[in-house]
Amino acid sequence: MNQAVAAFNQSEHNRGALARMVTRAFEHWKLGTEDQLAMLGLATNNRAALSRYRKGEPLAANRDLLERAGHVLAIHKNLRLVFPQDRDLAYAWMTQRSRAFDGRTPAEVIREWGFAGMLVVRAYLDRVRGH
Repeated sequence: MNQAVAAFNQSEHNRGALARMVTRAFEHWKLGTEDQLAMLGLATNNRAALSRYRKGEPLAANRDLLERAGHVLAIHKNLRLVFPQDRDLAYAWMTQRSRAFDGRTPAEVIREWGFAGMLVVRAYLDRVRGH
């Protein structure tokens, strides 16, 4: 498990902060509910959980959910580092079609491929950053 996420997993308070950070990234990216649910690995009928997380309720102490949250934050950080002078571009990137993803948006890759798609998007950004 990602070390940062492991640290947040230790307390309900920290999982609440993690929920706020993740949902804030979703707001910046202007993702629809379906994409947000897919990124967190939540069923499409689990809008209530997403709504609670938006209000700052702690993320469930679920390894998959917390790992996904860690990847969301890593993607967000990568975008801020790749586009340091252009926040609008950094925030729009997740919903822009890309040749790197065969004309799909990064959000579509994650929605279609699930956790593997999230890893593909993160790995792509890691390579762009030179890591």
